[in-house]
Amino acid sequence: MTTQTPRLCRTFQTAPAAVPKENTAKYLESGLASEGFAKPDWLVPDVEDGTAPDMKEAALENVIDRLPDAAFVGEIWPRVEWSYDDEPFRDRGREQIDALVREVGEHVDGVVVPKVGRLADVERAERIVADAEEAYGYPEGTVGMSVIVETARAVSDLREIAASGATSRLEGLIFGPVDYAAELGGRETGGERPRWDALLATLSNEASANGLVAVGGPFDRLFGERAGVRFYNGDAYADQVEREARVGLDGSWSLHPQQTAQANRIHMPSSDELARDVRRIEAFEEAKSAGTGAVTVDGQMIDEATYKNFRNTVETALAIERAAPEQAAEAYDSALLDRARALGE
Repeated sequence: MTTQTPRLCRTFQTAPAAVPKENTAKYLESGLASEGFAKPDWLVPDVEDGTAPDMKEAALENVIDRLPDAAFVGEIWPRVEWSYDDEPFRDRGREQIDALVREVGEHVDGVVVPKVGRLADVERAERIVADAEEAYGYPEGTVGMSVIVETARAVSDLREIAASGATSRLEGLIFGPVDYAAELGGRETGGERPRWDALLATLSNEASANGLVAVGGPFDRLFGERAGVRFYNGDAYADQVEREARVGLDGSWSLHPQQTAQANRIHMPSSDELARDVRRIEAFEEAKSAGTGAVTVDGQMIDEATYKNFRNTVETALAIERAAPEQAAEAYDSALLDRARALGE
C-alpha cells in the first residue's frame, strides 16, 4: 500500500489575538502552548471578529511578537479583516497581510480571509498575498490562503472558487454560518439555528474535488445552565462535529480547548476502527498475493473500492502520528501502530 499524507485540519481553533486583560495575548499564548488533544491542527490567531475593534493593532502586534518564539507544532493561519463590500475592511486586511508576511512570513502557513464575495474578490485577496510574498522575497506559494464561505455571493460561486484552488494558493474552505444566515435574512426560531446540511455536503464535495481542506462552522453555545448549575455544552458540540464528519468535512471549527480535544478525537479513527481496517487490508493484500480479487472479512466482501475506504483510515492515523505523536500514542497501542506502519511501507 502506497501511503499518501492527508492534509490534517481536524481542528481549526480561533484564538483572539488581543483581549482586554493585563496580558492582552493571553488566549493566543494559550493556543501556542497547547499540548495533547487540546492542541489544534490549525491554530488561527484572530485579528478579525474575535478581537474588539479598538484592539486590532494590539492583536497584530501580539501575533508578530509571539510567533517567532513559539514552540507550536502544527499549522498557523492568522485570520485578517476583509469584506467583499467594505473597502475600509479590505484596506485593513491588505495592511495586515503585508505586515504578517513582512514580519513573520516564515512562521505562518497562510492567512484566513473572511467574508469573501464572488470569485473575483477571492482573486483580489490572492493578489495581495502574492504581492506581499514578492515584495519580501518569499518564493511563490510560500503563504497559502483559506477563505471563510459566509456570504451569498461566495456560496453562489463556490464551485468556481474551489476550482481555482487547482492553480492558485487557495488551500481551505471554512463555513461561516452566522454571517451567512444574516446575509440571507435568516433568523433563529424556537431556539434553533439552520443546520445547512446540504450546503456542508456541497462544501465537502467541492473541496474534495479540488484538493482543498473543508471545515465546518463554529459552535458558540459553549456553556449552558440548568437548575443554577453552569456546564460545558460538550454533547451538543459533539453532535455537530459528528454530523460534519459524516459528510466528509476534514475538520471542525473550535472556539475553546475543550472543543479542540473533542473534535480532534471525533475526526480521528478510533482504536477499534483502525484495528478493523488494518485487519481488512491485511486480508485483502494476502488474497491479492494469492491471485484472488476479493475476500470476505467479518462478513463483508472487500474489493478494490472498499479497500480504498479502509486505506483512508490507516493513512489518516499515520498522518496524525506524524503530526501529533502524543495523540497517536494515547489512542493506539504500539503493536497496532506497527501493523499500520507496515501497511504504509
